[in-house]
Amino acid sequence: WLKPPPLTGLPAFGAPAACAARASGAMSTTSAPLRYRGSNWLRQRLCLSTVSGRPVVISDIRPKDEHPGLRDFEASFVRLLDKICDGAEVSIDETGTTLRYKPGQIMGGDGIVHTCPNSRCLTYFLEGLMLLAPLAKSPLSIRLRGVTNGGPDPSCDTFRTATLPLLAKFGISEQLVFKVLKRGAQPDGGGEVFFSCPTVKKIAPVEVLDEGRVKRVRGVAYTTRVSPQFAARMVDSARGVLNDFLPDVWIYSDHSKGAQCGVSPGYGLTLVTESLTGCFKSADACAEIHDETGEARTKKGADAGDSLMTPEDVGVAVAKRLLAEIDLDGVVDTAHQAIVLYFLSLAEEIRPSRVRLSKLSPAGAQMMRHIRDFFGVAFKIREDSGDAGTVVLSCLGAGISNSARRTF
Repeated sequence: WLKPPPLTGLPAFGAPAACAARASGAMSTTSAPLRYRGSNWLRQRLCLSTVSGRPVVISDIRPKDEHPGLRDFEASFVRLLDKICDGAEVSIDETGTTLRYKPGQIMGGDGIVHTCPNSRCLTYFLEGLMLLAPLAKSPLSIRLRGVTNGGPDPSCDTFRTATLPLLAKFGISEQLVFKVLKRGAQPDGGGEVFFSCPTVKKIAPVEVLDEGRVKRVRGVAYTTRVSPQFAARMVDSARGVLNDFLPDVWIYSDHSKGAQCGVSPGYGLTLVTESLTGCFKSADACAEIHDETGEARTKKGADAGDSLMTPEDVGVAVAKRLLAEIDLDGVVDTAHQAIVLYFLSLAEEIRPSRVRLSKLSPAGAQMMRHIRDFFGVAFKIREDSGDAGTVVLSCLGAGISNSARRTF
């Protein structure tokens, strides 16, 4: 499994340099900006910069590409940050290859509408909002328009059934609302979702070590502007794989047509497991019709290089991917490791937080490096003595608090 490089120069449970900032919940914006190169992990860097108050400079953004600079979805995410923050300063050079970002205060707000490009799923933007909204000055309510299912990102059904329940472990559950108002598939999108997130004063330290045995599997098979029978075929093929291991499998069929969806046809499947200890793991895949012959190719799945030509292929691929995530152990699947590590790093300093994960994903390993850079928090990593395939990560949080939230 993938291990991040040793975090040298910092104690296992945080750094003294961040102690003064933890009292107020944010680092001083007068500190020297952090500098990075390349376009990878841009969303992580901007979100952590906003929470910590540390300016960031990102250079060499695809300088040798045929179309150098920021992509449309990255520029859209920067504009979204500007909508929910006050006082942020953004500077992009003429070529678009250098981004300078000085964060402002996270304001939140009601009635915000943002149209996202169809090149990425709405969850690309929703995950960023989920990291920032709990620390906003006021609760956030926003409508996003674009692609709800498609691209390399998790689907909106995965976000609703697997991602948001993670917030409950950190005390963020009341008034948390997410609705899929319209479904939209690539390439033309046309979908719409509503997301509302409350604010919190502090994040409590947690210990999540036991993933428990799987007690049930739930899922959503969606179809847009195709035959409703496609959903039934995906359900049958997925159950054909899962029923050999678990009898409690229930998959909901969601067929959209007319004004209920965008203009592009598509179909896909999302599966989520729930364990006896309340841990969730997910897998999803979607097929997209590219041409008049009805050929469908996957944008993500168990093997991104394979094409999913039929609903049966989609159902089998998602079911096998879900079984693979279960076999990896850990309290969350690989797609949600970075989110868990982020909230652990924000927790109060009263005691360490611990979590047991499977092999670290590239996003999870990079999130640990960014947390060290922005918050001065280092994770202690040890191999789990009970299972050689998992690791236990522990840290003393940065004590980031929401200064705009009253405690009386």
